[in-house]
Amino acid sequence: MTYEIEQKLRPELTGNERLLWSGMPQPGVRWRSTDWFAVPFTLFWCYMVAFGATGHGSHADQPPLYLTPAGIPFVLIGFYMLVGRFFVDWYQRTRTYYGVTDQRVIIFGGLFNRQVKSLMLATLSDITLTERSNGSGTITFGPGSSSASWLGHSSFRGMNNQQAPNFDLIENVRRVYALIRDAQQANRMRATV
Repeated sequence: MTYEIEQKLRPELTGNERLLWSGMPQPGVRWRSTDWFAVPFTLFWCYMVAFGATGHGSHADQPPLYLTPAGIPFVLIGFYMLVGRFFVDWYQRTRTYYGVTDQRVIIFGGLFNRQVKSLMLATLSDITLTERSNGSGTITFGPGSSSASWLGHSSFRGMNNQQAPNFDLIENVRRVYALIRDAQQANRMRATV
């Protein structure tokens, strides 16, 4: 636990709660597996905006779509999908903090507004571990929809609220996963006593 992250999470704790772990997503611009689909699609999108409606044939005297007022939204969407989403994801991760207490998991962050997501360990049923070869990974809490997993981590980062809560791109993911499972087990045992 670093002091900075711990200080961000402390105000969210109740009086009898102990912080067991805190962390942040890995920094920097990240390429994700769904980008293998999203980037070629976006390049095709940009090509179609730039050259697909250039005014060939009977409309040769008209300017290309990207130079008209009607084409500006398509250019902006293409720019966001090709470049901007990587920086939105990076910026959002610099403002995201994770915590595990003896009672719950906490996700603190937000793109423009402060958001705190709290999930009680006693009622948490689905916990999914996704580990990369370098030991980093993601822990997902609850069932995720297929569209959320397809879009949530790549194509439209920061715009998908249907994604299941998660600790995304954390170091030593297996150790954190084991800590959560142990805390969850201890919490359930206290509840039965």
